Amino acid sequence: MTLLPAVAALAAADFRGIVPHFVAAGFTVSEPAAGVVQIVGDASRASVLLSVGVHGDETAPIELLAQLLEVLARQPHQLAVNLMIVVGNIAAIRQAQRFIDVDLNRLFCRERGLLSATAEAARADELMLASRAFFTRAAGPRLHLDLHTAIRGSLYPTFAMIPHGIAATDRQALIALLGHAGMAAVILNRSTASTFSAYTAAELGATSATVELGQVSTLGNNDPGRFAAASVTLARTLRGYTAPTIPQVPLVFEVVQEIIKHSEAFHMTFDGTTPNFTVLPRDALIATDGLVEYRVGHDEERVVFPNPSVRIGFRAGLMVVRCDVTQAESRRVQ
Repeated sequence: MTLLPAVAALAAADFRGIVPHFVAAGFTVSEPAAGVVQIVGDASRASVLLSVGVHGDETAPIELLAQLLEVLARQPHQLAVNLMIVVGNIAAIRQAQRFIDVDLNRLFCRERGLLSATAEAARADELMLASRAFFTRAAGPRLHLDLHTAIRGSLYPTFAMIPHGIAATDRQALIALLGHAGMAAVILNRSTASTFSAYTAAELGATSATVELGQVSTLGNNDPGRFAAASVTLARTLRGYTAPTIPQVPLVFEVVQEIIKHSEAFHMTFDGTTPNFTVLPRDALIATDGLVEYRVGHDEERVVFPNPSVRIGFRAGLMVVRCDVTQAESRRVQ
């Protein structure tokens, strides 16, 4: 299938088609690393980081963002925020693979052990450095949306993960924004993590989320209708428009168990094809790892991101429960 030129350019981390328009409109434009462009106006503006392609086979966000940037470049004066665009794992995108050596979205951290020499570790360092420089000079609000698609089906096809470290008022505003962007569910994580959005939230003070826009498909074969609400909401955000007054509230869940693979003896009672948000009843066996058992501890828990084939030491899944946002916030401050 022939790709639209804007999509092909963004997939190749080529910003030459849009940069001159923003320069002519008076913005300061820089490319601090391959696949990273920063378009900056007044320092008091909100600063927005949009990242795609952190997993190279997740193509819908590339198509969505390419179309947004193409339209905005024709009307550059409408850009009302300082904007940083990241095309994450360029080599993996080129090869239509999830990653080259290891999952990039597990390396936004200081301690990497034997993974420090991987291609993705070097890329994570570049992205952390560029993100820190971008947000450090920001005087206004900071927002980071890391756009993904899931590798399996989901009972809620569009959902988002909000990392630990975001102030309660900012989190509430983010949940509302994600609702308008078409997210059917939002997961609150109370633990630290090594994802890109967790890094920008914990280390750089950004209001961040990992956003799942449906299921993986090949570049050029995504249904734009699946992410139409996200496209409209992002377009409004970049133009500085306030959210609509009619709320769109997603279902809210919180993480109650993180399933870590500690050895080659690890075994899940289901496989990586199990849909996200599949329900398991109380006491159901989730996984074994040698003598260790993971079981459901609530009346029901739902599994998200099940992947028993991950590397040792990586997360093999999350267990979540439905929650009331007010109750979840009270637990966070205890």
